[in-house]
Amino acid sequence: MKERLKKAFGGDRLILLVATVVVFALFTALNKNFLTWRNIVNILVASSLVGMVAIGHTYLIIAGQNDLSPGSVAAFSGVLAALLVSSGVNLWLAFLITIIAGALIGVFNAFMVNKIKLEAFIATLVTQSIIRGFAYILCDGKPVAISNATFISMGKTRFLDIPLAVWIMLVCIIVFGFILAKTRFGRSIYAIGGNKDAARLAGLNPQRIITITFIMMGILCAIGGIIFAARMNSGQPAANVNLEFDAITAVILGGVSFSGGVGTMGGTIIGVFLIQAFNTGLTMVNVPSFWQYVAKGALLLFALTSDFIRKRNREKQLLEASKKNG
Repeated sequence: MKERLKKAFGGDRLILLVATVVVFALFTALNKNFLTWRNIVNILVASSLVGMVAIGHTYLIIAGQNDLSPGSVAAFSGVLAALLVSSGVNLWLAFLITIIAGALIGVFNAFMVNKIKLEAFIATLVTQSIIRGFAYILCDGKPVAISNATFISMGKTRFLDIPLAVWIMLVCIIVFGFILAKTRFGRSIYAIGGNKDAARLAGLNPQRIITITFIMMGILCAIGGIIFAARMNSGQPAANVNLEFDAITAVILGGVSFSGGVGTMGGTIIGVFLIQAFNTGLTMVNVPSFWQYVAKGALLLFALTSDFIRKRNREKQLLEASKKNG
């Protein structure tokens, strides 16, 4: 039992939990409404889209990849779904088409990485621009109003006083967390992120695995974009700018190594909740928006610095272990 507790809450995860408590204590002291149930629910709702994208980023970054296109894909998905429904397409068929479109965007990203041999950072930057442009083209740069009652209700439905968006995020966390931690595919993600050549020699197909992870990201962004559009009652081409910034920060804060091969879904989720609580707190204490950008950048710098220190410590431990065995 003691070992299980140590594994669950030891090291980086314990530090992250303490940081979350400190953030909550600080902003509660500055604004007494911060720790109300209503605000906690608001933080969870705001976390839902970032959380969906962070799930995909957890897979990609552990596999040694990255994706800068989620904000554009989510906005495009919301616009596409809203347009299809407003054109008379069956609601569920519209959702299916939108999710397939998200998956195809993932295939496109994987193609550039696997076949054209572009770095994921550059490949997905290309996609970010192209897909954002298509989002504007589809609707002539104007938000697409949603009139379908079922579509709109998805953004307002609650179960146990918690919005549907949060429940969808929680289901995705459980499903994708289980796949990552308990399946052969999950282990293969860690293997190619740790050493792609060694994984290939062990019989794995890195290109196929990378393709699947990009497809998963596209699907998660599409689902997140649909839910966001339902919450806003419209598909908005300008929405979700810098979405990937928050997601990547949350993932790195959660202990996923930017160099690949290390990380857990549990750490990512704590990171998502921490960064969204941080963002909400800054707004509630009336920090000007331009200073919020500075604060978010500083938080990402802190996350990357922490990742560097963790990586250096792992290398030292491996070196010491090899000396002992030698």
